[in-house]
Amino acid sequence: MAQVKVFYDEVGNTLTVWFGEPSAEYVCEETGEEIVLMKDKAGRVIGFEKLNYFAGKPVSFQVAFETVAGPLAPHPL
Repeated sequence: MAQVKVFYDEVGNTLTVWFGEPSAEYVCEETGEEIVLMKDKAGRVIGFEKLNYFAGKPVSFQVAFETVAGPLAPHPL
């Protein structure tokens, strides 16, 4: 099961979300909408950062999800 890592920097006003391994970051690409995409060597997006993000009261939480590789097979009837 994969985990999403969420970091809020209230001093720098950034929200960073990783759904890949942060150590695999190879290049960053700014979208021009105050969003930075973090990519691995293969060009896959493994996280993003929202600049100028202001949260009310910071909350700590953890999210887990399952990933599926490739297209889903049709469901047999």
